[in-house]
Amino acid sequence: MAETIPATAPDAPPSTRHERVGWYFYDWANSAFYTSVITVFLGPYLTSIAKSAAGCASDDPCRGGRISLLGLDIAPGSLFPYMVSLSVFLTVFVLPLVGAVADRSARKKEMLALFAYIGSAATIGLLFLTGDRYLLGAGLLLVANISYGASIVVYYSFLPQIAGPEERDSVSSIGWAIGYIGGGLLLALNVAAVLFKDSLGLDTGDVARYSMVSAGVWWAAFTTIPLIRLRNRPPVAGPAQGPVLLDGFRQLWHTLRSLKAYPLTLFFLVAYLVYNDGIQTVISLSAVYGTEELKLSDDVLVPTILMVQFLAFAGALGMGALAKRIGAWKTILISLVLWTVVLAVAFRLPANQAVPFVLLGGGIGIVLGGSQALSRSLFSQLIPKGKEAEYFGIYEISDKGTSWLGPLLFGLAYGLTESYRVAIVSLLAFFVIGFVLLAAVPIRRAIVAAGNTPPERL
Repeated sequence: MAETIPATAPDAPPSTRHERVGWYFYDWANSAFYTSVITVFLGPYLTSIAKSAAGCASDDPCRGGRISLLGLDIAPGSLFPYMVSLSVFLTVFVLPLVGAVADRSARKKEMLALFAYIGSAATIGLLFLTGDRYLLGAGLLLVANISYGASIVVYYSFLPQIAGPEERDSVSSIGWAIGYIGGGLLLALNVAAVLFKDSLGLDTGDVARYSMVSAGVWWAAFTTIPLIRLRNRPPVAGPAQGPVLLDGFRQLWHTLRSLKAYPLTLFFLVAYLVYNDGIQTVISLSAVYGTEELKLSDDVLVPTILMVQFLAFAGALGMGALAKRIGAWKTILISLVLWTVVLAVAFRLPANQAVPFVLLGGGIGIVLGGSQALSRSLFSQLIPKGKEAEYFGIYEISDKGTSWLGPLLFGLAYGLTESYRVAIVSLLAFFVIGFVLLAAVPIRRAIVAAGNTPPERL
């Protein structure tokens, strides 16, 4: 889901409602990939393909089965989290550089088209993920997830050019909401396909594969709207001093060096990167856990994840109201406690029982939206004026689809124990450590040190 990256730039040139609607539609377009592919279908489906390659049946825990990946023998159940981790590890290096280049490019529409169409093409390529072609699935996941992240960064860079400082929150919020609606709508259509697969003459694997392909088609088709309606403008950061790629490297180095001048802001950023990595891992691997450990069918999993999408709205509103009474910092700390409860309950969930899983999904939805929205707003108060774009470029390396330590730990825990319950409970470390780090941030002093005025309640 797209988030706001505020940027300091000259006043935005006049933009029309026509152009802004075009900008909103990239959120609508790309959210289908994250919701239907990463969150719901690809994890369980790629795991089943890897099991087939290891000689195991789809309903077999495959204890002791192994597949080869980059010269290593790994458990089939570790393939998806390992590939998510690898793709994101590479993306962490790509995103800040892409952002720096985009800020200095006068051809951002072309950059957006390049990354969006590469990512959507890789997603559509999942149509050929059949039999035991797990390496094909792993490669396509790598390309699609990196392209997704890069396209989001370019998309963010349009915001300061289509909205002035006073309008930016409103414009970004509308895009965020439209993205949830778009991703949820396609997922709802895929839910219908799951529920009526017998009438359609499809099996579970076919529905999963076609649902992922539909996300790629959706992504590519709706990307044409922003490409038609947005217009290129002079670079926000001024023209590049020399080759644009080289200048992007210079800007990235400058951003990283400047963080040392604000250690308390950096302290908060580290805490956020830890606990948000845990949040993103729970979201991306919940379907794998439900399928492989709890033995739940897509008829249960997909509608539950769809429910989570819409409950996140209620959670964001409810936790936002709480933040007005006690402050964002305290509310985020409460949300991290709730996340630890979610994982503890997930560890104890009985297999083959849908109702407890659905109830847990409701809890995730309520806590999900608020913890992320409040983290962003709190971080915005810790950024020195005039450095918003630089600092949010680093912040966004832990956005949706960009967690890597969590999937890595999950994959290692499963590989060592062959237990998804151990793997899921291992993620408690991110919330416990994140809570301790966040609680240790002297938040009022950090806001003052950044040259900003603290709100009355923190």
